[in-house]
Amino acid sequence: MDRGNFRVSVSKDYLVFASAHFITFAGHRCEGLHGHNYRASVTLEGALDEEAWFVFDFVELKKIMRRLCDEIDHLVLLPLQSDRVKVTQDGEIVKVLVDGKPRYVFPLRDCALLPIPNTTVEMLAQLLTDRLRAELETLGVRGVTAIEMEVEENFGQSAVYREKLG
Repeated sequence: MDRGNFRVSVSKDYLVFASAHFITFAGHRCEGLHGHNYRASVTLEGALDEEAWFVFDFVELKKIMRRLCDEIDHLVLLPLQSDRVKVTQDGEIVKVLVDGKPRYVFPLRDCALLPIPNTTVEMLAQLLTDRLRAELETLGVRGVTAIEMEVEENFGQSAVYREKLG
């Protein structure tokens, strides 16, 4: 029986993270530290599970996404793969240099050290997708063919990252 193509989406009021960040721009401009009340939503595309008749369990997807958002909630988001921003850890202290000049010092407990080149909303959408994909692989999920992650940093201002899965 041809079942076509299915997509399931989760967008809940609790899939949020209030975090501080700054980004670097071309031309050596760096914005100041500020925060957003980010909101995430995700869509999974794929085949139906032959026994359950769904793409993926909504309850499980909401739990995973909530945990991923909670991991970066109320933290300063810092990029570890930037050419311009250097983040170093000295015990319980995190030091941040931009273009070789001291910029910030934070307690480690207040930081999320992220494997991304810049803390743009685009990179956050890709990071959440990577983390969700890893969770799905750990669970042995089969049949999901794509993940689409949207991260909104302000009302009406968001980025979407879509990744096809092998």
